[in-house]
Amino acid sequence: MSDAALRLTDSHCHLDFPDFDGEHDALIARARAAGVHRMVTICTRLRQEPAVRALAEAHDGVFYAAGTHPMSVAEEPMVTVDQLVALAAYPKFVGIGETGLDYHYTAESAAAQQESLRIHIEAARRTGLPLIIHARDADEDMARILTEEHRAGAFGCVMHCFSSTPALARAALDLGFYLSMSGIAAFPRSQDLRDIFAAAPLDRILVETDSPYLAPPPHRGRRNEPAYVAHTAAVGAQVFDLTPAAFAAATEANFERLFPKATR
Repeated sequence: MSDAALRLTDSHCHLDFPDFDGEHDALIARARAAGVHRMVTICTRLRQEPAVRALAEAHDGVFYAAGTHPMSVAEEPMVTVDQLVALAAYPKFVGIGETGLDYHYTAESAAAQQESLRIHIEAARRTGLPLIIHARDADEDMARILTEEHRAGAFGCVMHCFSSTPALARAALDLGFYLSMSGIAAFPRSQDLRDIFAAAPLDRILVETDSPYLAPPPHRGRRNEPAYVAHTAAVGAQVFDLTPAAFAAATEANFERLFPKATR
């Protein structure tokens, strides 16, 4: 899978998770050997932001974003717009989130999740940094809130690890947002999801691992890591009937359009 000519960005991973303790140098070296020259590591609880920032600052090609994950909203203090805006002062802080709605496991906190989501959206507006959205089993509320908020003031956004309905994909694309392809899109039984991506404009597609979760074949069922985004990108190339190099170049251009701060 490694191809030195390819340059890829893992637009969403969790390098601070315990799964990777003590392995960061080797992990990043394996990613670079696979053509993954840049990655965005995501902080899911603001109290962990200093450690995630330190990790990004210690490694070339590693950037970070921070927010309160929707599944953690009930356990964490409600974030403020000012807290999120203040993080934009850090050079390697490139995105707001992940935030969003998850009614699969945490539907009981739906109201708090929606409040948190709107706070993150306002921070994205004020900073000009892209919003990173997690959506699961909440498509109608997600489409409604994103549409309402975008009408109130534009912001950039990526639907991270997109695996929702064609309706939510269309709503997001109509707002100018991006869809990110994870290892789920490479699973053999994910043809319906691949069809959603195939119907989207190529210039709105990103790739990611969401590691340590969702490893694509041939690593499915094991720990995921940024190097494996190359496997998902190979499937993406097939979906769009492109060479791997052409698909990689397209996703790189898309990432740099949405995350310009990560190009500096």
